[in-house]
Amino acid sequence: MNAGLAPSPALTVPFDDDAWEDLLNFIEEKRVIPVLGPELLTVETDEGPKNLYYWLAGKLAARLGINAASLPPTPTLNDVVVQFLGRRGRREDAYTRVRTILREVNFAPPLALRQLAEITDFDLYVTTSFDSLLEDALNVVRFGGLRTTDVLAYAPNKVTDLACERSQLVRPLVYHLMGRLSASPTYVISDEDTLEFVCALQSEHYCPEKLFSELEHSHLLLLGGGFSDWLTRLFLRLAKRRRLSDPRDVGEVFADNHILGEPDLVYFLQQVSSRTRLFGAGAEVFIAELHRRWMARRRATAAPFPSGGTNPVRFLPPNREMPDQAIFISYAREDLSAAQRLKAGLDAAGLVTWFDMEQLAGGDDFERKIRNNINRCSFFIPVISATTQRRVEGWFRREWSQGVDRTLAMAEGANFILPVCIDETPESGALVPEKFLKNHWTRLPGGEPTPEFARRLQLLHGRAE
Repeated sequence: MNAGLAPSPALTVPFDDDAWEDLLNFIEEKRVIPVLGPELLTVETDEGPKNLYYWLAGKLAARLGINAASLPPTPTLNDVVVQFLGRRGRREDAYTRVRTILREVNFAPPLALRQLAEITDFDLYVTTSFDSLLEDALNVVRFGGLRTTDVLAYAPNKVTDLACERSQLVRPLVYHLMGRLSASPTYVISDEDTLEFVCALQSEHYCPEKLFSELEHSHLLLLGGGFSDWLTRLFLRLAKRRRLSDPRDVGEVFADNHILGEPDLVYFLQQVSSRTRLFGAGAEVFIAELHRRWMARRRATAAPFPSGGTNPVRFLPPNREMPDQAIFISYAREDLSAAQRLKAGLDAAGLVTWFDMEQLAGGDDFERKIRNNINRCSFFIPVISATTQRRVEGWFRREWSQGVDRTLAMAEGANFILPVCIDETPESGALVPEKFLKNHWTRLPGGEPTPEFARRLQLLHGRAE
């Protein structure tokens, strides 16, 4: 790294208030994907604060029996691996040692990653590092430490792509573009590994098509990647799938300590890639300012809620298993976004809600799970819509039948089934169980709960003050 060099001030474009506002607007519209690198991974080690990967290089050298005197003053993992291979060491041994070293420590996620996790408009994160600190940050910040974040990892010999379009994600997803920690050699710890991964990503048969389509059509935040000059150019070209000088609707922001030490690269990006902006103060400073501005905007737009406080109403995916006495929300898959809004609003009112987010393909185990959950829930909310009118068959109808079955053991008039209609579907002629027609329907356009509806549930739950 040429850390002593600095680009000419003329090569960097100031990131002014208008640029921040544009970026925040794109983030709110979920049109931005953060692409994160190892520069962000400052952790508290037994030697004080250090970058995880530099710390790891020192530990790996010791485990592999490499004399520190034969390495540069601040060795990288690549330096250690090259020395090891030069001594005829088995390449596979390096990966198992790295796995062992990281199993023996438990680093807290760095502040920069926690700040990114708090920006809940981000739902897809791409990382070029193999550690778990990003998903750890998301799990801590958004899910109270539960392992809820979805994680995927690329490997050159196996295509692992997004399971669905980004718009259909129901949990935050971390995609490890350069592999994920394992005892097998399926992640990048050397320049040779990087070469193999990049070659595979360019190939027709091993490219994760859905992921790269999202990268191509989204604005990118390239934060702390630490790539060299030409690797940075190649990665950007791969992500955008066209000449960088061609007109395009989306751009990218580089905030990277390394890139500012590459004046030729800076000059190339500023002159050739017109949609690229460089942030001159590094990735951690950029993230801190983005977090500050996003939080300020969110506080300014927070709406009043029944408790008298404010509610940003963000969707937190349900636990994989339903808590006892939760409010069960039954919906058709096409109405997922409305179910998410309904859950977010009721959660903000202090109510425990749940719906099945897996929508499994069926079978005895799935049916038993749903029946047990309906038998344990406190209230049952069927979501009625034009979709449920069109679909004469579906798992939601089985849930509806099981909800009705539970009322057979209840007193007449007991409050258990609370139908919600999310559009203009009329009650007359509605394709719903007769029991639903005997209950008052609440109309919540788009699934957005009203203060009155939340208050009613609070009263039924005995939680209203």
